[in-house]
Amino acid sequence: MYTALRLQRKLKRELGRGGAEITVVTPDPYMTYQPFLPEAAAGSLSPRHVVVPLRRVLDRCHVIVGEAESVDHAARTATVTTLATGEEGTGARRIAYDELVLAPGSVSRTLPVPGLADHGIGFRTVEEAIGLRNHVIEQMDIASTTRDPAIRDAALTFVFVGGGYAGVEALAELEDMARYAARYYHNVRPEDMKWILVEATGRILPEVGEELGRYTVAELRRRNIDVRLRTRLESCAGRVAVLSDGARFPTRTVVWTAGVRPHPVLAATDLPRDGRGRLKCTARLTVEGVEHAWAAGDAAAVPDVTAEEPGTECAPNAQHAVRQAKVLGDNIVRALRGEPLRTYAHAHAGSVASLGLHKGVAQLRGHRLTGCPAWLLHRGYHLSRVPTVNRKARVLAEWTLAGLFAREIVSLGSLEHPRAEFELAAGGKPSQDPPGDPKGSS
Repeated sequence: MYTALRLQRKLKRELGRGGAEITVVTPDPYMTYQPFLPEAAAGSLSPRHVVVPLRRVLDRCHVIVGEAESVDHAARTATVTTLATGEEGTGARRIAYDELVLAPGSVSRTLPVPGLADHGIGFRTVEEAIGLRNHVIEQMDIASTTRDPAIRDAALTFVFVGGGYAGVEALAELEDMARYAARYYHNVRPEDMKWILVEATGRILPEVGEELGRYTVAELRRRNIDVRLRTRLESCAGRVAVLSDGARFPTRTVVWTAGVRPHPVLAATDLPRDGRGRLKCTARLTVEGVEHAWAAGDAAAVPDVTAEEPGTECAPNAQHAVRQAKVLGDNIVRALRGEPLRTYAHAHAGSVASLGLHKGVAQLRGHRLTGCPAWLLHRGYHLSRVPTVNRKARVLAEWTLAGLFAREIVSLGSLEHPRAEFELAAGGKPSQDPPGDPKGSS
């Protein structure tokens, strides 16, 4: 989206005269600003403010809601399926192009853990974030009404696997939200809930540095969150989380945020990839050894020209991806006009992470911040990175209003299954279950 937006601005004259056309193929008609997912899950932001509608922002682009099945760069064509493909019965479309930009990002990296496919919940999309929020509140409702202590204990046990940004921020924000919500339950107290963070390595939040990582562990443990380092999830079959240290936790909630892998579409191209499956790229964001092909973000292995150690690549994070998109858009325009290409170079400015309302950690150009100052820096940084002035104003307005009123603690799980009542009336069963929840649990 950022690359298309840059091209749309730089090629404004050519687009107006019909001399250029920008086609964006995407499975969703919106871009998700993923750093805001934890706040959406905690109810600090509305879901609609976490996403950016592409048709509004890219009003000069041709947006196709569909998925690229394969790319034949030798023939300059991409095979794409759309929402109408099955209805038409015509099969996938072949779209010809002159310049190709591959920026599909990454997908969750799952491991063959018994029970994970049946009970695990991801945290990469706005649907997953809101589904998880509904699920957590629903578990509190179940615990409040059941007479079975085993069901109550499992409902109030929440296991998060992965100590990176996604796992730590999701856990911290949801624990903060659940702690606040507990005041409205007559028989559920914050200390009744078990929050467990499982991390296979010896540290969490490596992006913010070792010292702030230790601070984060101490802060989470101060909130009675069970942080288990050098520990793996070995099974969650039968709704029991079994850890490598021998601990067993009956639970109805297992959130999986243990890493990502390159998008599968990269394997369906004839472009060069590295050992980890990412596209081999140059510092100018071209695909190595190939003309008219470009890449950025998690899908691209881009050399970090600012690193002291040779062979270092840019970290697959939003800080690089957004800045790469700007250079990539400019370089495509330069290539079309026969101008020399620019090299992408960005020195790491720092990292920020939210640990719940008014709590956070930040590392900025060697300076370390914790607590409310870090939380404010986290919000300020991400507000500056949200695309378009309109979206910035909406987010800022919602934050302001949220500071004046109490949190919303309503579960809207029925939104995920709007036809459930009709299916039951017809004698059938609901077509899907809530994330990580069996049929009839509520």
